[in-house]
Amino acid sequence: MRELGPGLWHWTSRHPEWDPSEPWGPDVSSYAIDDGERLLLFDPLRVPGEIETLAADREAAIVLTAPWHERDSRSLVERLGTPVYTPLPDTEEELMREWNLAVEQVAGGSPDVRWLRNGEAGEAHWYVAGDRLPFGIQVFPGHKRNDLALWIESRAAVVLGDTLVDFGEGLHINLRWLRGGMTRERIVDGLRPLLELPVEHVLPAHGPPAGRAALERALA
Repeated sequence: MRELGPGLWHWTSRHPEWDPSEPWGPDVSSYAIDDGERLLLFDPLRVPGEIETLAADREAAIVLTAPWHERDSRSLVERLGTPVYTPLPDTEEELMREWNLAVEQVAGGSPDVRWLRNGEAGEAHWYVAGDRLPFGIQVFPGHKRNDLALWIESRAAVVLGDTLVDFGEGLHINLRWLRGGMTRERIVDGLRPLLELPVEHVLPAHGPPAGRAALERALA
């Protein structure tokens, strides 16, 4: 675990579902932000003990950049009672359109955070691009309806899901993951307003933390 700034932490963990055929490496990034009263956990996987102990003493919340980044969210919810802020999972129609699947294969839509949707555990707060979350996070569009970029003004930080990634060659838009007519140009148009903000930290789920220059290059 590394502290990037006061109350801003980053750590990496091996993803339990990683396969060598994936373009991304086995280790993925998670982040935490603490303001002394509230602790936010972003795409959490194998949360370090120090952070989980801190969460027990704070008003904690989990924030997912995409529903398939739920990772260890359910176990954290069950231990700590934290609410979860996340975009809604893919619908049956989206799965059929994007992956050319039959209706029988997508019954019920994506299984991502189904436990949250079904009320089995946790308190769900769904959000979309353009929203502003109650703890000062502004939501920007990403490469899918439910893969989004989060601007945290208090830390001058942007947290990213799969829209901008670093697989070892610098932060970039991964064209392999684009579906449904999405283009690099549309993604850049949606994220370009970030360049008007005082971004200092760029925090991807895939890859190490970066700075403003990396964001500028990725969107050039």
